[in-house]
Amino acid sequence: MRYLLLLYGEPVRPETLTAEQWQGVVEAHTAFHRELTDAGALVDSSPVAPPTEARTLRIRSGEQMVVDGPFAETKEVLGGYYLIEAESLDAAVEWARRLRHDADGSIEVRPLLELGVDSGPPGSS
Repeated sequence: MRYLLLLYGEPVRPETLTAEQWQGVVEAHTAFHRELTDAGALVDSSPVAPPTEARTLRIRSGEQMVVDGPFAETKEVLGGYYLIEAESLDAAVEWARRLRHDADGSIEVRPLLELGVDSGPPGSS
């Protein structure tokens, strides 16, 4: 089954990091990427642009409105993701635990729904 590891933390401002801190971030993700790849668990991964570069399409009562930035104001923002293959949610959480974090933040582990084109909502048969 596939799982998203969604990486949240305070927005990174490069000017606030020392060269050593940035190197630590790069090394942590490089090692984690290699470990996932070697285990055959990595499907895809990428950092995402900061919220200031985002647009949100809001739909209310059939009306569409595009606004700048993320949907909600929060201290933690989505910084990137790993899409992995794992045998269970517990196994995916164990993968998330392996990513070294030197800063505060969180990793949301969320299963992907596997719906076929001809299937109905989850749980319907």
